[in-house]
This record gives sequence, C-alpha cells and structure tokens, in this order.
Amino acid sequence: MSFIHKLFWPAANAESSSNSSITVEVATTVVATVAALSLIRRAFRPVRPKAIASPLKTVIPGLSKEQLDRLEYKPDAFPGARDVETPYGSIRVYEWGPETGEKVLFVHGITTSCQSLGKLAHSLVNDKGCRVMLFDLFGRGFSDGVGDLPHDARLYTTQMLLALASSPLAWSGTDGFTLIGYSLGGGISVHFAGSFPHLVSHLILLAPAGIIRAEKFGVVNRFIFTAGLVPERLLAYLTKKKLQKPIAANTRRAPEQNHHIINDPISASLTETADPLPSQNNAHLVPLNLQVIRYVRWMLDHHAGFVPAFMSCIREAPLIDQHAAWAKLAERKPKSTTVILARADEIIDPEEFAADALPLLGGRGNVNWIVVDGGHDFVMTHDRQVLAAMQAAGNQQS
Repeated sequence: MSFIHKLFWPAANAESSSNSSITVEVATTVVATVAALSLIRRAFRPVRPKAIASPLKTVIPGLSKEQLDRLEYKPDAFPGARDVETPYGSIRVYEWGPETGEKVLFVHGITTSCQSLGKLAHSLVNDKGCRVMLFDLFGRGFSDGVGDLPHDARLYTTQMLLALASSPLAWSGTDGFTLIGYSLGGGISVHFAGSFPHLVSHLILLAPAGIIRAEKFGVVNRFIFTAGLVPERLLAYLTKKKLQKPIAANTRRAPEQNHHIINDPISASLTETADPLPSQNNAHLVPLNLQVIRYVRWMLDHHAGFVPAFMSCIREAPLIDQHAAWAKLAERKPKSTTVILARADEIIDPEEFAADALPLLGGRGNVNWIVVDGGHDFVMTHDRQVLAAMQAAGNQQS
C-alpha cells in the first residue's frame, strides 16, 4: 500500500488490517479443526496397509530350528505347501493326495488356521484316496492379512478362487470338487456354492455360520463392534485381551444344559478352540485341540493381521442374517447339500437351527441333515463321527 494511500485513507487501512486479522483467525481455526478431525479419524479408523505381512515373512525367518520345532503350527504342517502371491497378499495353500482322486476343498473358521481341519483332510486322503486342498484365510495362519478391504463373503470367495487357480490340476468344470466349510467357513462356502453352483458337486457344512440367531452373538456386544463408537485401537486392544482368555472363562455349562451360555461375539468365535471346563480336567482334549488353542494365542502376538481380520469378520463376514444366500441352496440337486451339527454346540442349537435352516434348504427331503456328538470344536474332537456322517451323506447322494 502506498504512502499517499495511508495518508489520505487511514480508516481504510485500519479496516483492512482488521479484516486480515479475522481472516488469519478463521484460517487457523479451520486448519486446527481439520487436524483435530484427522486425528480423531485415525483414532477411530486407523489407516492400514493393503497387505499385512504374515508371520511367514515377519517371524519365521528369524527362528532357529529348535524354535521352529516348538511351533504348534509349522510352515510344513501339511504336504504340498505353496505360497500364492495375489493382489491381496500372499495365501498359504496346501494340496496333496492322488492326482486322480476325488477333489475336496476345505474352508476353516474365524479364529483358527486350516490346521483345525487337518485330521479330516488326512483321513480323506489316507482312507478314501481323495485329493485335498486347504488354505489359511486372510489374516490367519501363514496367509497375509488384508488391511484395506472388508472381510466379507466377497473377499473370501475371491480368495477361494485364487487358491483353486493356483493348483497345477484342474479344479474347475462341472461338479469339479466337494466343498467342506466349517463354522465361518461354512457361511463362506454357502456364498461360494450359490455363486458357482456348477463347480460344487457336494456341499458339506459343518456347524456353519450364516443363520445363527443374532442373540447367540450378543446384540449389544455386536453393536459395539459395528457402530464405530469405540476407537479402533481401543477396540483392537480389548479384542486381543478377550481372545487371549480361555473359553472356559467366558462360558459355563450348567449340569442340566446341553449348551454353554454365549453372550458376545468373541466368546462365540472362541468355541472353535474351546478349552475344557475345570471339572473336565482336560480329559476330552486330543493333541490337535491343544495345538490349535496354543497356536491361536501365538498368532495373537505374532500375526499383525489377525485381530484386524477377526474384527472385520464380526462386522462384515457372513455370520448372521444370510437367509437369502441359504435359500439359493434349495436349487441344488437333492441330497447334494449336507449339514452336520454337534449336539452340545455352544452357539448352534440343533433344534433351533433345523427350524431356521431346513425351510430355506427345501426340507429334509432335499438335504442330508445329521447330528453327531461334541461341541463346536467337534471337527477335532469327534472327527471319526464327522467322517462317518460324510460317508453316509455321500451314499445318499449317489
């Protein structure tokens, strides 16, 4: 501004200075507000990488042979191991058995790796001559986590296709393979079979998620996960602490009841690796149960993608309210769908589940409906009964 302008129009100069001061204050307020909102957003929804490296990349390379031998779930746990690099991260896949054998794909549950289905897989190979494929879901076992996408049926269906495509053998085509899904893996398998019905010759659902009644997960507790009111880091911390507790600390079986009382989604998910009640003195546990329980706790400390994957599953995965997807299964060939439940399952009451699921599936005349002994972890504790039930269902189909 010139000297003459200041001399003859001092008021204008003062007004200009005042306006400049106001402008600076407004700008400062805006910047501070944006910064505060950014910090709040990061607290509630931290930015994660697209792929979260698994222990296979972050931990295993630094372990000695002795330390590797002490792992409950080792990188060479099953034959035919391979790591499939994908746009979503690496997938750990195992495939073995006679190349000409009947092909069987397994999908495991929300808290475990594919280790939980190992006994069933080995039995099908050794006793039936099957060709089996297992893989770790994203964020579990030796598969990378996916940090920037919801862990929903779309993500896991895509992961299944990527695992199948990685095989040197052809798994596609009409009636390409039998699909066995356990717990969350059952809910995922329902969506896969509904989207690609021609690929799946026989769909076997073991204590499947999808239409479990919402109250089994605790309506209020699930709301805490889905509402976004609790900062993400705090919720992750609380989730990790809860997952580290034995399931016996969260549930109690009354003598006259067949089922535990489950009142939150974390406890419900932990039934895949259920610890015994103190009075049972560990008698009903077999080595695989112990291995899986210990590995889940190891994974909490060493797989950065596990807790984010678990939390995203509680929000997005096909655990409840999947009635439309289940109704598609009624269109499958009669007896080509089998549901196997456990009598003392902690979250799935066989009678309630039958009332909810059978009408969607077309009734008992359309599906094989079998109940065996055990709790939600029956794929490990009562695997012989599960195998016998699958054999009986296969005879019905043929």
